[in-house]
Amino acid sequence: MDELKTLLRRAHSRRSFLAGVGTVSATAMLVGCGSSTKTPTTPAGITDADILNFALNLEYLEAEFYLRATTGQGLSSTDTGSAAGAVTGGSMVSFPTATSSQYAFEIAQDELNHVRFLRQALGSAAVSRPAIDLTNSFNGLAMAASIGSSFNPFADSNSFLVGAFVFEDVGVTAYHGAAGLLKDKNNIGAAAGIMAVEAYHAAEIRTLIYAGSVANPSAPYLDDANKVSALRGTLGGGNETKLSATSIVAADPTNAIAFDRTTDQVLHIVYAAGPGVATKGGFFPNGLNGTIKATKS
Repeated sequence: MDELKTLLRRAHSRRSFLAGVGTVSATAMLVGCGSSTKTPTTPAGITDADILNFALNLEYLEAEFYLRATTGQGLSSTDTGSAAGAVTGGSMVSFPTATSSQYAFEIAQDELNHVRFLRQALGSAAVSRPAIDLTNSFNGLAMAASIGSSFNPFADSNSFLVGAFVFEDVGVTAYHGAAGLLKDKNNIGAAAGIMAVEAYHAAEIRTLIYAGSVANPSAPYLDDANKVSALRGTLGGGNETKLSATSIVAADPTNAIAFDRTTDQVLHIVYAAGPGVATKGGFFPNGLNGTIKATKS
């Protein structure tokens, strides 16, 4: 594991990591403006670069969470832009087994890849990392979800899984929301592949949480995850599947199709904001960077 940690830390400053991503168009990374009930349309005046930067803000959040949990360090300055906001909280998690540690390292590497891919795709138009809060955000989430007065996802491996659960299902719904917005139909397959990676992450986290509850029935983590799911549904337009032995997969139960979310719905979740216009809060105390950063309702 020491060798794996060393390799991941080296990757923080190695710009050549993007070698081999191929010729996938940048527009394949569009995120989060779809709708489960209406034909999705791109909002007037919103460009591909705007949506890519929306995605980049979310990838900054995920990368910071996983990198800090696995290495004790966040993104390097070469991966955050010249006007990067500060990151509050986050620390290395003590994983009980090599296997559980490897799961976390793999996801951390994937999220680092996503940040670097998007920054290269956007070039000079890439927004810098916004300010990110990994302490007060989780404490507020715990209170809103009736988990308790505070919650530290870096305290132990089970808490880490619940913290990861907060993000992963949201990522899948956001990428699915992009499917109908691609302007170049040749990029639909690439976007589907990216969504598949996020779905692998989500399924992995959901499976590990449920398996942990079977091994230790008295542990609160399955219940905590389902409380998080209920809160996400309240803030983000529903589109949740309660985690259980018969519902590891989060999908529409009638057609077995993954849920999607609009950018507004995603923002309500990451800002921990109820109905109304929201411009900041939750994981992003100063809001996102870029054009798509405020909810409409």
